[in-house]
Amino acid sequence: MSSKNIPVRERLIFALDVASHSEAKALVEKLGDSVLFYKLGLEIFMAGDYYGLIEWLLQRGKKIFADLKFFDVPQTVASAVRQLRGRGISFCTVHGNGRILEAAVREKGDLKILAVTVLTSLDQRDIEDLGFKVDIKNLVLSRARRALEAGCDGVISSGLEAPELRKELGRKFLVVTPGIRPVENRPADDQKRTVDVREAFRNGADYIVIGRPIKNAPDPKKAAEEVQETIASVFREG
Repeated sequence: MSSKNIPVRERLIFALDVASHSEAKALVEKLGDSVLFYKLGLEIFMAGDYYGLIEWLLQRGKKIFADLKFFDVPQTVASAVRQLRGRGISFCTVHGNGRILEAAVREKGDLKILAVTVLTSLDQRDIEDLGFKVDIKNLVLSRARRALEAGCDGVISSGLEAPELRKELGRKFLVVTPGIRPVENRPADDQKRTVDVREAFRNGADYIVIGRPIKNAPDPKKAAEEVQETIASVFREG
Protein backbone atom coordinates (compact mmCIF):
# COMPACT_ATOMS: atom_id res chain seq x y z
CA MET A 1 0.00 0.00 0.00
CA SER A 2 0.96 3.61 -0.54
CA SER A 3 2.94 5.16 2.32
CA LYS A 4 3.17 8.61 0.75
CA ASN A 5 1.97 11.62 2.70
CA ILE A 6 -1.14 12.25 0.63
CA PRO A 7 -4.36 13.47 2.29
CA VAL A 8 -6.76 10.53 2.13
CA ARG A 9 -9.58 12.51 0.52
CA GLU A 10 -7.26 13.68 -2.27
CA ARG A 11 -6.59 10.10 -3.34
CA LEU A 12 -9.86 10.06 -5.29
CA ILE A 13 -9.57 11.85 -8.64
CA PHE A 14 -12.87 12.40 -10.42
CA ALA A 15 -12.83 12.32 -14.24
CA LEU A 16 -14.75 15.42 -15.30
CA ASP A 17 -15.65 13.98 -18.71
CA VAL A 18 -18.56 16.12 -19.85
CA ALA A 19 -19.33 18.10 -23.00
CA SER A 20 -19.63 21.67 -21.68
CA HIS A 21 -18.48 24.01 -18.95
CA SER A 22 -22.03 24.49 -17.70
CA GLU A 23 -22.39 20.74 -17.23
CA ALA A 24 -18.93 20.55 -15.62
CA LYS A 25 -19.64 23.33 -13.15
CA ALA A 26 -23.05 21.95 -12.24
CA LEU A 27 -21.50 18.57 -11.52
CA VAL A 28 -18.69 20.08 -9.44
CA GLU A 29 -21.22 22.04 -7.41
CA LYS A 30 -23.31 18.90 -6.92
CA LEU A 31 -20.29 16.90 -5.74
CA GLY A 32 -19.26 19.65 -3.33
CA ASP A 33 -16.63 18.61 -0.80
CA SER A 34 -16.95 14.92 -1.69
CA VAL A 35 -14.34 15.44 -4.44
CA LEU A 36 -11.19 17.55 -4.10
CA PHE A 37 -9.22 16.44 -7.19
CA TYR A 38 -10.45 16.63 -10.80
CA LYS A 39 -9.12 15.12 -14.02
CA LEU A 40 -9.73 17.29 -17.06
CA GLY A 41 -9.35 15.30 -20.27
CA LEU A 42 -9.82 15.74 -23.97
CA GLU A 43 -13.61 16.05 -23.99
CA ILE A 44 -13.71 19.08 -21.72
CA PHE A 45 -10.56 20.46 -23.40
CA MET A 46 -12.47 20.55 -26.70
CA ALA A 47 -15.28 22.51 -25.05
CA GLY A 48 -12.97 25.55 -25.06
CA ASP A 49 -11.47 27.86 -22.41
CA TYR A 50 -9.69 24.99 -20.68
CA TYR A 51 -7.68 27.39 -18.53
CA GLY A 52 -10.82 29.27 -17.54
CA LEU A 53 -12.30 26.10 -16.11
CA ILE A 54 -9.03 25.29 -14.36
CA GLU A 55 -9.02 28.73 -12.73
CA TRP A 56 -12.65 28.29 -11.66
CA LEU A 57 -11.78 24.98 -10.00
CA LEU A 58 -8.66 26.36 -8.33
CA GLN A 59 -10.70 29.21 -6.85
CA ARG A 60 -12.83 26.54 -5.17
CA GLY A 61 -9.82 24.82 -3.65
CA LYS A 62 -9.73 21.91 -6.09
CA LYS A 63 -6.65 20.18 -7.47
CA ILE A 64 -6.18 19.61 -11.21
CA PHE A 65 -4.95 16.70 -13.30
CA ALA A 66 -4.55 17.76 -16.95
CA ASP A 67 -5.04 14.45 -18.76
CA LEU A 68 -4.17 15.47 -22.32
CA LYS A 69 -1.81 12.57 -23.09
CA PHE A 70 0.73 14.59 -25.07
CA PHE A 71 2.29 12.51 -27.84
CA ASP A 72 4.28 14.25 -30.57
CA VAL A 73 7.84 15.08 -31.52
CA PRO A 74 9.90 15.96 -28.41
CA GLN A 75 10.06 19.71 -29.06
CA THR A 76 6.31 19.98 -29.54
CA VAL A 77 5.63 18.03 -26.35
CA ALA A 78 8.12 20.19 -24.47
CA SER A 79 6.37 23.34 -25.70
CA ALA A 80 2.96 21.96 -24.73
CA VAL A 81 4.12 21.10 -21.20
CA ARG A 82 5.63 24.58 -20.89
CA GLN A 83 2.15 26.01 -21.54
CA LEU A 84 0.74 24.11 -18.56
CA ARG A 85 3.31 24.93 -15.92
CA GLY A 86 2.82 27.77 -13.46
CA ARG A 87 -0.98 27.50 -13.64
CA GLY A 88 -1.60 25.58 -10.44
CA ILE A 89 -1.99 22.23 -12.20
CA SER A 90 -0.73 19.20 -10.27
CA PHE A 91 -0.36 16.43 -12.89
CA CYS A 92 -0.22 16.04 -16.65
CA THR A 93 0.05 12.96 -18.83
CA VAL A 94 2.54 12.20 -21.60
CA HIS A 95 2.88 9.27 -24.02
CA GLY A 96 5.95 8.28 -25.94
CA ASN A 97 9.52 7.09 -26.01
CA GLY A 98 12.44 8.17 -23.84
CA ARG A 99 13.20 11.36 -25.79
CA ILE A 100 9.59 12.52 -25.65
CA LEU A 101 9.38 11.87 -21.91
CA GLU A 102 12.73 13.57 -21.26
CA ALA A 103 11.57 16.63 -23.19
CA ALA A 104 8.43 16.83 -21.07
CA VAL A 105 10.41 16.48 -17.85
CA ARG A 106 12.79 19.30 -18.83
CA GLU A 107 9.88 21.73 -19.07
CA LYS A 108 7.68 20.52 -16.21
CA GLY A 109 8.41 23.25 -13.67
CA ASP A 110 5.90 22.76 -10.83
CA LEU A 111 4.04 19.98 -12.67
CA LYS A 112 4.35 16.27 -12.04
CA ILE A 113 4.70 14.29 -15.26
CA LEU A 114 2.83 10.99 -15.43
CA ALA A 115 3.71 8.60 -18.24
CA VAL A 116 0.94 6.51 -19.75
CA THR A 117 1.88 2.82 -19.78
CA VAL A 118 -1.00 0.92 -21.41
CA LEU A 119 -4.56 2.27 -21.53
CA THR A 120 -6.97 0.36 -19.29
CA SER A 121 -9.35 0.05 -22.25
CA LEU A 122 -6.86 -2.32 -23.93
CA ASP A 123 -6.47 -6.02 -23.21
CA GLN A 124 -3.95 -8.59 -24.44
CA ARG A 125 -5.73 -9.09 -27.77
CA ASP A 126 -5.75 -5.33 -28.41
CA ILE A 127 -2.03 -5.14 -27.69
CA GLU A 128 -1.36 -7.93 -30.17
CA ASP A 129 -3.55 -6.20 -32.76
CA LEU A 130 -1.31 -3.15 -32.36
CA GLY A 131 1.72 -5.28 -33.24
CA PHE A 132 3.15 -5.84 -29.77
CA LYS A 133 4.08 -9.50 -29.38
CA VAL A 134 4.59 -9.24 -25.64
CA ASP A 135 2.70 -9.97 -22.47
CA ILE A 136 0.80 -6.87 -21.39
CA LYS A 137 2.33 -6.87 -17.91
CA ASN A 138 5.83 -6.94 -19.36
CA LEU A 139 4.94 -4.04 -21.66
CA VAL A 140 3.63 -1.98 -18.75
CA LEU A 141 6.76 -2.73 -16.72
CA SER A 142 9.06 -1.83 -19.61
CA ARG A 143 7.30 1.47 -20.25
CA ALA A 144 7.23 2.35 -16.56
CA ARG A 145 10.94 1.64 -16.16
CA ARG A 146 11.72 3.84 -19.16
CA ALA A 147 9.52 6.62 -17.80
CA LEU A 148 11.30 6.66 -14.45
CA GLU A 149 14.70 6.62 -16.15
CA ALA A 150 13.56 9.67 -18.14
CA GLY A 151 12.72 11.50 -14.89
CA CYS A 152 8.93 11.18 -14.83
CA ASP A 153 7.24 11.48 -11.44
CA GLY A 154 5.00 8.50 -11.95
CA VAL A 155 2.87 6.43 -14.27
CA ILE A 156 -0.71 5.74 -15.23
CA SER A 157 -1.27 2.03 -14.74
CA SER A 158 -4.07 -0.45 -14.26
CA GLY A 159 -4.31 -1.80 -10.75
CA LEU A 160 -3.70 -5.24 -12.22
CA GLU A 161 -0.10 -4.31 -13.03
CA ALA A 162 0.57 -2.13 -9.98
CA PRO A 163 1.91 -4.95 -7.77
CA GLU A 164 4.55 -5.87 -10.34
CA LEU A 165 5.54 -2.22 -10.73
CA ARG A 166 6.02 -1.86 -6.99
CA LYS A 167 7.92 -5.12 -6.74
CA GLU A 168 10.31 -4.31 -9.59
CA LEU A 169 10.63 -0.51 -9.42
CA GLY A 170 10.05 0.42 -5.79
CA ARG A 171 7.70 2.79 -4.01
CA LYS A 172 9.13 6.27 -4.65
CA PHE A 173 7.17 7.04 -7.81
CA LEU A 174 3.45 7.77 -8.18
CA VAL A 175 1.01 5.20 -9.50
CA VAL A 176 -2.32 6.63 -10.66
CA THR A 177 -4.88 3.95 -11.46
CA PRO A 178 -7.87 4.58 -13.75
CA GLY A 179 -10.49 2.06 -14.82
CA ILE A 180 -11.89 1.66 -11.32
CA ARG A 181 -15.16 -0.22 -11.27
CA PRO A 182 -17.17 -1.01 -8.14
CA VAL A 183 -18.81 -4.04 -9.76
CA GLU A 184 -18.08 -6.43 -12.61
CA ASN A 185 -18.07 -4.63 -15.95
CA ARG A 186 -21.16 -4.65 -18.08
CA PRO A 187 -20.70 -5.54 -21.78
CA ALA A 188 -21.12 -1.90 -22.85
CA ASP A 189 -18.23 -0.71 -20.69
CA ASP A 190 -15.08 0.16 -22.67
CA GLN A 191 -12.75 -0.44 -19.71
CA LYS A 192 -11.23 -3.92 -19.74
CA ARG A 193 -8.37 -4.13 -17.22
CA THR A 194 -10.21 -2.99 -14.10
CA VAL A 195 -10.02 -3.35 -10.33
CA ASP A 196 -12.21 -2.08 -7.51
CA VAL A 197 -11.28 0.68 -5.07
CA ARG A 198 -9.94 -1.53 -2.31
CA GLU A 199 -7.94 -3.73 -4.69
CA ALA A 200 -6.34 -0.71 -6.38
CA PHE A 201 -4.89 0.62 -3.14
CA ARG A 202 -3.94 -2.81 -1.83
CA ASN A 203 -2.04 -3.34 -5.09
CA GLY A 204 0.00 -0.16 -4.63
CA ALA A 205 -1.89 2.74 -6.22
CA ASP A 206 -1.38 6.22 -4.77
CA TYR A 207 -4.45 7.68 -6.49
CA ILE A 208 -7.46 6.28 -8.31
CA VAL A 209 -9.44 7.88 -11.12
CA ILE A 210 -13.20 7.31 -11.28
CA GLY A 211 -15.66 8.84 -13.72
CA ARG A 212 -18.84 7.14 -14.87
CA PRO A 213 -19.57 5.05 -11.74
CA ILE A 214 -19.92 8.36 -9.85
CA LYS A 215 -21.25 10.59 -12.63
CA ASN A 216 -23.97 8.13 -13.66
CA ALA A 217 -25.05 7.24 -10.13
CA PRO A 218 -28.55 8.32 -9.03
CA ASP A 219 -26.85 10.51 -6.41
CA PRO A 220 -23.28 11.37 -7.55
CA LYS A 221 -22.31 13.00 -4.26
CA LYS A 222 -23.45 9.98 -2.28
CA ALA A 223 -21.54 7.69 -4.65
CA ALA A 224 -18.39 9.80 -4.25
CA GLU A 225 -18.73 9.78 -0.46
CA GLU A 226 -19.06 6.00 -0.51
CA VAL A 227 -15.80 5.78 -2.45
CA GLN A 228 -14.17 8.16 0.04
CA GLU A 229 -15.36 6.01 2.93
CA THR A 230 -13.90 2.92 1.29
CA ILE A 231 -10.57 4.64 0.74
CA ALA A 232 -10.49 5.84 4.34
CA SER A 233 -11.23 2.33 5.61
CA VAL A 234 -8.41 0.84 3.51
CA PHE A 235 -5.87 3.23 5.02
CA ARG A 236 -7.23 2.77 8.55
CA GLU A 237 -6.76 -0.97 8.17
CA GLY A 238 -3.22 -0.43 6.86
